[in-house]
Amino acid sequence: MVTDQQVRRLLKLMQTEMTQAVAAAKSGMDEKTARKYSKAGWLPSELKKERTWQTRSDPFDGFWDELRGNLAANPGFEAKTLFDDLQRRFPGHFSDGQLRTLQRRVKCWRALEGPSQEIFFPQQHHPGQRAQSDYTHMGELGITIAKEPFDHLVYHFVLTYSNWETGSICFSESFESLSDGLQAALWELGGVPHSHQTDRLTAAVQKSLHPDEFTQRYQALLNHYGLIGCKTQPASPNENGDVEQRNHRFKRAVQQALLLRGNPDFTTRDEYKLFLKKLFIQLNSGRRERFLEEQKVLRPLPHQHIESCKRLSVSVGQGSTIRVNHNVYSVESRLIGETVQVQLFAEHLDLFYAQKCVDTLPRLRGEKRHLINYRHMIDQLERKPGAFENYRYREEMFPGSYFRLAYDELKERHTPQKAAKEYLEILRMAAMDSEAAVTAALYSLCGRQSITAEAVKEILHARQPPVAVTEVSITKVDLAMYDILLLNGEVSYAS
Repeated sequence: MVTDQQVRRLLKLMQTEMTQAVAAAKSGMDEKTARKYSKAGWLPSELKKERTWQTRSDPFDGFWDELRGNLAANPGFEAKTLFDDLQRRFPGHFSDGQLRTLQRRVKCWRALEGPSQEIFFPQQHHPGQRAQSDYTHMGELGITIAKEPFDHLVYHFVLTYSNWETGSICFSESFESLSDGLQAALWELGGVPHSHQTDRLTAAVQKSLHPDEFTQRYQALLNHYGLIGCKTQPASPNENGDVEQRNHRFKRAVQQALLLRGNPDFTTRDEYKLFLKKLFIQLNSGRRERFLEEQKVLRPLPHQHIESCKRLSVSVGQGSTIRVNHNVYSVESRLIGETVQVQLFAEHLDLFYAQKCVDTLPRLRGEKRHLINYRHMIDQLERKPGAFENYRYREEMFPGSYFRLAYDELKERHTPQKAAKEYLEILRMAAMDSEAAVTAALYSLCGRQSITAEAVKEILHARQPPVAVTEVSITKVDLAMYDILLLNGEVSYAS
């Protein structure tokens, strides 16, 4: 088959060679073929006619009107579904190898007669106009802190013009983490863009009553920085495309940096935070020119941050617990019946009573969870040991596996009331003395002798060496030093 390249060579050689036969030979074609293309003046690809006829009969000719009607009624039908239906209704009429024919027919129908498809309109970005932010889950990267899995998210902030980016570690898609992350990004940026866009975060958008409105707290945050808030349409992540794409590329960059590092384990969270900071600096180094354009048009920052915490007033129930954001936390029993002020931050809660901070608790992630500290309950449980067996939060009264083993062994040897009383005495030692020391004592008793509160107490006393008496020695004072001081003072005064 003669190619376009051969014909081009032929036409070029015909201008320099003496005969057409020589030009044809040098072009690698027969003289008769060369004569054909020289007369036509067209390339082989241009002379080729599109085939419009069928080489074999279409097995779906008698069924296509029905199939087209099904596709028109429901464009979501796949060719495989329609083909399987035909095979069921007409056994032996269609072979599996004819599926590809139907798929081509359906594909052609979609292109010529099917419904219109969604169009993605490329956007033109301008310096300093828009920032986008989103959360990205980092669990799949296998990052650990001190050998313990570190399940976390990164709040990711991106400028759409220069793709300058930064981020901060967080643990939930809460308003507090949104506020902390956004403010940290703006102050690191050193200015404020014109608008800020997110997806439809429940932390920013009203959940159900007003799905088109921002929450009051998020709107207050935007107003503080003079930002215009934007949100994507439902199920349209492409509208937040810059940060979505940067999420993907950022996690790939983290993964590659971890491979270069040789180890995904970090000694402390601060070490991991520094690792991410260096990575963001590296990623932003190639965007300096466009970033400088953005910096020129960014608006100035306000004089100070806006408070990110949520303030609540909650009552302490009879169970010595409070409910905050659909989660239960235990507090000191002295506060039962009182109202405490809660400051809810991204990672912790501060409890205030009478203008004093009485406790700081880690914030639970998610909803319908509980955080019960046995130290808050132990004194009252010792008074009511009968309540222990069916206590709703009884599992929180086992600070470790050896405590649970101890309780199970006590239940085998005693009645539930007696076992609970004995175990609660052991738990009180952990609360008042040392949980680690009691754990060590239980470990030494397990499988060797019966566990009792008295046995644990004896081990604790045996392991505590008597406090040595501190010897205090006082150096004898030389009174002659005072005479020297007085003499110096007199001489100084005389001068």
